[in-house]
Amino acid sequence: MRPRSVRSSIRRAAAMPLLALTLAGAGMLAPLQAQRRGQAPPAADPAAVALAPAAMDEYGGHYADPAEPDAVYAVYRKGDTLFYDMARLLPQELRPSAKDHFFTPGVSSSVEFTRDGAGKVVSLHTVVGGVASRTLERVSEDTTALNHGQTYTRTEAMAPVRDGVKLHIVILRPEGSENGGTPLPILMTRTPYGASGSSNAVNFSKPELAASGYIFVYADIRGKYGSEGQFVMNRPVVHEMGNHADTSKVDESSDTYDTVEWMLKNIPNNNSRVGVLGVSYPGFLAMMAGVDHHPAVKAISPQAPMTDVWMGDDFFHNGAFRQTYGFDYVLQLERAKNDQTVDMKEDTYSYFLRMGNFATAAADAKMTNLPTAQRFLTEPAYTKFWQDMAVEKRLGKPEVPTLETGGWWDQEDMWGTQEEYAKLRAHEDSSDPQHRVFLALGPWNHGGWGTTTEHLGAIQFGASTGDEYRKTIEAPFFELYLKDKPGFHLQDTASFRTGVNQWKYYSMWPPQTGFRPAKLFLGLHKTLSFTAPKRESTAVYESDPGNPIPYRERPIQSTYGAGSKWRPWLVSDQRFVSARKDQASFMSPVLERDTTVTGDIVANIFASTSGTDADWIVKLVDVYPDDAPNGMAGYQLMIVDEIFRGRYRNSFEKPEAIKADAVEQYRWSLHGADHTFLKGHRMMVQIQSTWFPLYDRNPQTFVPNIMSAPADAYKPATITIYSSPKYPSHLDLLRPDDELNGAQAEDHASTE
Repeated sequence: MRPRSVRSSIRRAAAMPLLALTLAGAGMLAPLQAQRRGQAPPAADPAAVALAPAAMDEYGGHYADPAEPDAVYAVYRKGDTLFYDMARLLPQELRPSAKDHFFTPGVSSSVEFTRDGAGKVVSLHTVVGGVASRTLERVSEDTTALNHGQTYTRTEAMAPVRDGVKLHIVILRPEGSENGGTPLPILMTRTPYGASGSSNAVNFSKPELAASGYIFVYADIRGKYGSEGQFVMNRPVVHEMGNHADTSKVDESSDTYDTVEWMLKNIPNNNSRVGVLGVSYPGFLAMMAGVDHHPAVKAISPQAPMTDVWMGDDFFHNGAFRQTYGFDYVLQLERAKNDQTVDMKEDTYSYFLRMGNFATAAADAKMTNLPTAQRFLTEPAYTKFWQDMAVEKRLGKPEVPTLETGGWWDQEDMWGTQEEYAKLRAHEDSSDPQHRVFLALGPWNHGGWGTTTEHLGAIQFGASTGDEYRKTIEAPFFELYLKDKPGFHLQDTASFRTGVNQWKYYSMWPPQTGFRPAKLFLGLHKTLSFTAPKRESTAVYESDPGNPIPYRERPIQSTYGAGSKWRPWLVSDQRFVSARKDQASFMSPVLERDTTVTGDIVANIFASTSGTDADWIVKLVDVYPDDAPNGMAGYQLMIVDEIFRGRYRNSFEKPEAIKADAVEQYRWSLHGADHTFLKGHRMMVQIQSTWFPLYDRNPQTFVPNIMSAPADAYKPATITIYSSPKYPSHLDLLRPDDELNGAQAEDHASTE
């Protein structure tokens, strides 16, 4: 087993590390983590002491962290041995080393139980690697085991593909299933982050599917880790559709086809059905399994898939370069065959400000010879190179049943989920169950549907929405199409409406029935309402690239560096921005009724700049009341947000300078939302022109290539946002009929 970098931990196929963020803090996953990292066991376990079975029973019960009530840990006795497990963790032995002190054989984790004044066990403390981790409270004396998984055996193989390259795969199957019994389907994830796996890992990452029984396959893609060949970032589709013999043209679609063909012939006792799923880069690879698919591929689930890395996913958003992210990710994936973690020891805000432009930073990091970095530097516009990588251009009628999954606060790949669904949905035949696309959108960050948690950052949702998704949507989807088991009831779209924290189900996305288009207007004196402006007004601020607005509170660590707050940053409190003078905030009155906004939120902003280039960042924010409970008083939560680089207002392929002080319209999507602003809250639209260092600084003076912009091009500019009958800056969105009808009835009654 190879060591994993932080980045591979976050974006590998089974979403395991994202779960570990929630559960590993409880200290119960040390055996699993040691297996995954390939670590050697400690030099010697503590000496075990004898403990009578009756004494062991004192510790039995269910334990949980009050902050994660769904992540329950069971302690129970079997015979003369004490065990612990979780719903997502196979039983692990606890051996006593002293009274109230236990250890897990073979790994450096221990558990220390505490008692109250009467001597009753009331909690436990976890210690991992000698460091205290977390305290879990005893929530019941129930000694029922919680894990219903099964043991999996592991083998490895090298699967040849059409051009002779051999690809490394890891095979996990229920113990004994290779020798008979019911043939099982194959569930595959292909990854650039290192194929790994163990019995604990598969039960932890996909507990519902693991309990049912599948042959899980994890595959290194071409050129990464154990696979031969050359790695190419988001390798474009180049082979001729339907031609599976041409050895001169290979891509991820053809490699998937050939891997499936090999598995059917070489993995015993499979049922000739294959499903493919993955998160992020593996989500892109899952979609590739549905392009010119192998006949045995019966279902795919691209989850937060990298789809178009220039238009709205990892590397650019509407032309604005995601500087820190592109910098860290390319260094991680392209420097070596395995992952190379990037972890700067300084505030990246200070570092990139000191570097000036990306070309200087790339030279400083010695990355200018890496393939994708070269494209950043030489082709920052939407050139043929980036267009060829774009997956959505390959999509028509769904070839196989497809479940697209994404999160409202995905900090990496929110765009791809909805774009792939839209392209497939436009061509599907809803009467043909074998050519359907489904969509699930929830209150998650990148891969967060794999977690067991009721919250994201400070935002509470009242239930473990990831567990709900996996149990009611993901697992039933694969059970239906790979095992013919009933239970998948999703008709089209499942959407978790935030604010009211309720699942909603629609016949399509964005929903049509029961909703009407609406406009949320910027108004006089920086107000915000659903009423069009009747007078002219402006909001003015000065944007200074020498003092850019940070995208999250400083210090800003490397994306996946130690202590990084990257993962939940989209739900972070925005009050640190609202006090700045280089932005404009438009605020509604306190809402007198719940107000829901749904669908694709689109910004239509009329603005001018005294410069000749500009970035526009628009955020729709839920402002909590000053007396909100649970530490949320005054909290400012972003609901949707996005950037647009002004030079691309007419063409993404051919940037143009902006005429100084000329009013122009800028229109772009802020992505989807399904959110209720509760009564007593306020709505806010915030506009700014820097979001650093996630996005590089726009010099605000037009230059041919911002990547190498000279220092004297970076100049302050005066930004003016217009609101008037002629220039009605607003957001386009959908609102529910029932809310609008109720509001109209109240308004009518108040005038009588």
